[in-house]
Amino acid sequence: MNNYEGLFILKPDLKEDEVKNLFKTISDAVTKQGGSIVKEESWGKKQLAYAVKKFREGYYYKLDFSSLPDAIGKLEAVYKLNDSILRTMITKR
Repeated sequence: MNNYEGLFILKPDLKEDEVKNLFKTISDAVTKQGGSIVKEESWGKKQLAYAVKKFREGYYYKLDFSSLPDAIGKLEAVYKLNDSILRTMITKR
């Protein structure tokens, strides 16, 4: 198992409970692929450097997790299907 860091930018027009549910959905996708969560951080709503899908700000969420290398492609595919996630970046630590 390798250690990874995921950074997610979510739509800014989501309600607080929708944001929390989306955080849980992101974390659950990792555990469903056989990974384990090490640390979760919510950075709140921040302004973006440039417009992403016509949004100038977004909710930032950081997730440290461990997973098998072949599960990362599946996770990225799941995250791209969710319209509430503006950007995703997963890097190996």
